[in-house]
Amino acid sequence: MSEQTFSATLAGHIIQSMEVPLLQNGFAFLQAEAMQSVLESYGLLGWDTFAASWNELGVDRYMADGGRYRRRRYATFSLTEGESTRKPHQPHYQSRDYNTLNGGIERWFKPVLPTIGEHPALMAILRLAYRVATDMTPPERRPNAWHTEIHQFRIEARPDTEGCPTPEGLHRDGVDWVFVVMIRRENVARGETSIHDLGHTQVGSFTLTNPMDTAVVNDNRVYHGVTPVHPVDPNKPAYRDVLVVTLRHE
Repeated sequence: MSEQTFSATLAGHIIQSMEVPLLQNGFAFLQAEAMQSVLESYGLLGWDTFAASWNELGVDRYMADGGRYRRRRYATFSLTEGESTRKPHQPHYQSRDYNTLNGGIERWFKPVLPTIGEHPALMAILRLAYRVATDMTPPERRPNAWHTEIHQFRIEARPDTEGCPTPEGLHRDGVDWVFVVMIRRENVARGETSIHDLGHTQVGSFTLTNPMDTAVVNDNRVYHGVTPVHPVDPNKPAYRDVLVVTLRHE
């Protein structure tokens, strides 16, 4: 067996092991080592330059709580088999049914930089997202293309201000699938993800800790939320960087 064939076979087994709990429970947690193996089979390169782009995000000025602890960039894509096509820049919109804090308005964020929008690391993540969403969607409900939104988030924490990854609280996003990929944690404590069923009973929890730790959520079946983060050393910068990728029917 060639190295390439072995890599693809291993990736297939890992994806299947992730899809089982996703089918049973509506969510899955994939640790960094396994996620890296899968992404490498999909063409992962240059993770360090990809992660460094989180240093170039803009302040989110749409926070209804008045906070200035969140930085982000945003882009949209159309995903089809074998192709990821970036769409013209557009606003992000969620109804207040899904986001009671910041929903109900068009929010124009800085676009994802062109070099990051076509970066091999992002392309690998999008290929994986397409694979999982397609695998997990019954054939009769699979769209011709997935409308895909890309969010680069940095949540900053200060001694006098906690950083809230999900300031809207426990929520759903109004999409079909949500992928959350840890990019970096720097000098922060907490940030635990909890998963709740549609009756709001907690059904799971975990913490994205290492770069490439990944959560996958069936947004039609569960709610998710993340606890605030706090600085470990109050004299040093503290932040939590993640990539959020959502997919819904076009």
